[in-house]
Amino acid sequence: MDNRVYIFDTTLRDGEQVPGCQLNTIEKIEVAKVLEQLGVDVIEAGFPISSPGDFKSVVEISKAVTWPTICALTRAVEKDIDVAAESLKYAKRGRIHTGIGTSPYHIISKLNSNPEEILERAVAAVKYAKRYVEDVEFYAEDAGRSDNVYLARVVEAVIKAGATVVNIPDTTGYCLPSEFGEKIKFLFENVPNIHKAIVSTHCHNDLGMATANTIAGVMNGARQVEVTINGIGERAGNTSLEEVVMILRSHKELDLHTNINTKNIYKTSKLISSLMNMPVQPNKAIVGRNAFAHSSGIHQDGVLKNRENYEIIDPVEVGINESSIVLTARSGRAALNHHLDMLGVKLDKEKLDDVYQDFLLLADKKKDIKEDDLLVLVGERGIGERRIKLDFLQVVTGKNLIPMATLRLDIAGEKFTATESGNGPVDAAIKAVKAIIHRKVTLQEFLIQAINKGSDDIGKVHMQVEHENNIFNGFGANTDIITASVEAFLDAINKIGNSEHATDVKSN
Repeated sequence: MDNRVYIFDTTLRDGEQVPGCQLNTIEKIEVAKVLEQLGVDVIEAGFPISSPGDFKSVVEISKAVTWPTICALTRAVEKDIDVAAESLKYAKRGRIHTGIGTSPYHIISKLNSNPEEILERAVAAVKYAKRYVEDVEFYAEDAGRSDNVYLARVVEAVIKAGATVVNIPDTTGYCLPSEFGEKIKFLFENVPNIHKAIVSTHCHNDLGMATANTIAGVMNGARQVEVTINGIGERAGNTSLEEVVMILRSHKELDLHTNINTKNIYKTSKLISSLMNMPVQPNKAIVGRNAFAHSSGIHQDGVLKNRENYEIIDPVEVGINESSIVLTARSGRAALNHHLDMLGVKLDKEKLDDVYQDFLLLADKKKDIKEDDLLVLVGERGIGERRIKLDFLQVVTGKNLIPMATLRLDIAGEKFTATESGNGPVDAAIKAVKAIIHRKVTLQEFLIQAINKGSDDIGKVHMQVEHENNIFNGFGANTDIITASVEAFLDAINKIGNSEHATDVKSN
């Protein structure tokens, strides 16, 4: 049996059925091109007869992409198939996906029919679609709750009628993985012509088993999986593309592979999330914000020693630069030292122990510890030498007074002084810095925050400045917010200087 698993992406059809997630044609084309770059084999572009917009989208996607098969969904109705065929006229490789319900629920209460009539309609639909395209996929809707013997009859008949792919959907997400696997196995053992078609899975996630059912289907012979990016779709969603692909990639013993360029997974996930306004849950496998984040001290220490201690997937494989060591009250010294090291702060064991105790006190008060919080904790113990340093600052301000600031900077050992007025004390102090240092900078962001509470608290300032189309971030902390602001500005200026390896100063 072929060890290639074909990826049928239905993000633009089943995935788009999520309320409020509809895309326009331009957005669908953008998604289709990204799916092509990702390496999906089939793009189900829409349900053409459902609306003029869906019809147009299938037409335009057919024009926009080159090598993936473009698939259009229909019911087992001749008019549906006519419209689908028309929408696929520009497709380099077109597929009509037609089908009908095969469970007692669908046959009796939805279609008001009987098994023999449904069988006839299924065969007729495939034969009719075959007039237009060679590649015809048949779906047995609600196959998960269909009688296996009857399902096998339908599958045999539609393959004989010309179906090249037979889709076995768990439409309601009802099946257990063992049950769904057995269903696929039953078909392979009881449909004589089963090897003339590719067997496909299309599993929903109503009970949280879509991915498990899909893998069970593949392990029993299915060689196409119908999936969506981020697992979006009707109700609780569809099988997640990224989960299936990375399961097959991780479990080498299955000896199964896909054509997916896994390094494009994360950026594709983010695009879909953004366009459809569907945030990805933080603990979502593979692409969630916390999928490669470690906050437990034991886990952090293990990951820092060897990533594979707690990660079965290298985040780089899915397009994420690196694992995230998140600092919380559960973090240990190894994680703290790792973050300090990335900031260029080197502490001996004794100093690290001191800072760690302060860190734990702060972590009990804050849910999220940032790098600037660490710099406040470290203070002068770890901050390296800066080329430009604040040597002196005096500010005059108050009601009915024009704010004035006088400061002295130490630049590589030389002292320079300036006095300037401004709209406020911080503005005056920043202007005084600019009077000494010739840098054309634009302040983009200026944030002030207290670390704890109280009027005597340390204030931390974050500044973002633009210089020659580059962004530089600066940080400062002090009980005096004006001093903290100047320190933040100088921190950014130092980074500009480091990037240019030059400093122009005004002689006094």
